[in-house]
Amino acid sequence: MGHGQSTEMQVNELREFAARRGWTITAEFSDTASGSKDHRQDLDKMMNECRKRRIDAVLVYRYDRFARSLRFLVNALDEFNALGISFVSLHEGVDTSTPNGRLVFGIFASIAEFERELIRSRILSGLALARTNGKQLGRPRVSVDAVRIAKLRSAGRSWSEICDETGLSRGTAQRAFHSLPRIPSLPTNPTNPNSTNR
Repeated sequence: MGHGQSTEMQVNELREFAARRGWTITAEFSDTASGSKDHRQDLDKMMNECRKRRIDAVLVYRYDRFARSLRFLVNALDEFNALGISFVSLHEGVDTSTPNGRLVFGIFASIAEFERELIRSRILSGLALARTNGKQLGRPRVSVDAVRIAKLRSAGRSWSEICDETGLSRGTAQRAFHSLPRIPSLPTNPTNPNSTNR
């Protein structure tokens, strides 16, 4: 609810608008949770109905009743556009089935893209500054003794035992083991163990 208005009053306005447009209301979705959350029970249900193409238009009271994140709003409107679904915000007077509404959506998309680029630029600047100050970025390198792993395997140890002993993940241990050059074993002469087949 917003601006002291009851949910019932908002729903009645939406129903009246739909009636004026000659739309048939196939479903109504109303979440009591904050619009700042991108995952709400009825919102998720509505998005699923849209993806199944059971809805031709989504009508909301205000943008902030639908989403308070510009990024979520733009992503949702982009998905509606791909599905051929119109989006109408009653009190902002935006209707993506009209040229003006599509223009407003384009402006929103541009703002969201600018916001993403701004965040990306700040992150890159922060990383560059950290490197300048000598900070090591990313996870620390894991020291892997491949020869030790090979000896443990030769001694009949299982991969689980090797991981417990070395503190490595199974994948890391196995990659290190397989990175070692393979030395083919020479077959022995069954009649003389000290000689080899030529």
